Amino acid sequence: MFTLFYGLWKYMFSKIEFHVLILGIDKAGKTTLLEKLKSTYSNLEGLPPDRIVPTVGLNIGRIEVSNTKLVFWDLGGQPGLRSIWEKYYEEAHAVIFVIDASCPSRFEDSKSALEKVLRHEDLQGAPLLIVANKQDLPEAVSAEEVGRYLDLKKLDERVYMFKAVSGLDGMGIKGSVEWLVEVMQRSKRTEMLRVRAGAMGSGPA
Repeated sequence: MFTLFYGLWKYMFSKIEFHVLILGIDKAGKTTLLEKLKSTYSNLEGLPPDRIVPTVGLNIGRIEVSNTKLVFWDLGGQPGLRSIWEKYYEEAHAVIFVIDASCPSRFEDSKSALEKVLRHEDLQGAPLLIVANKQDLPEAVSAEEVGRYLDLKKLDERVYMFKAVSGLDGMGIKGSVEWLVEVMQRSKRTEMLRVRAGAMGSGPA
């Protein structure tokens, strides 16, 4: 009986943990966004922008929102590194795809990279947040304009949202995270990952 009650207590009071991929082509501002996420939701100051270098491997950031833990995986976006992305797809609850809204000449590269991500079966059903980053720059276009360019009508049943953000000054960060947490909590993919984790954990001792 104790085991039953302990299991129930642990289930009710333990924090849910979600894994979120931060993807996008190089120079889109992914790591700056991650540092701003960390400083917004913790007492720790993120790295100053002038000390952020291009990501070659993986940056990890952890934050807590209400009773939810979010673990962000920020992956390098140079063409030669994008093949590594798919190694992380299977465990991801959702994807943030970062686009430099101030550089329309690179939208085509972003679009082809995103389409490849969305075609991968290991990310089936994962909610998608597309952020039009660098809104602090006067030449940045709106999230709506980025959305029209990407034209993502063929997204099967995936839940997705476009948000205008600035990884530099924090504009749009909190609203983006709140949307992500809400959709991940009721996502079929979250349920699928939970069931799979339970099946793996109930194997022979």
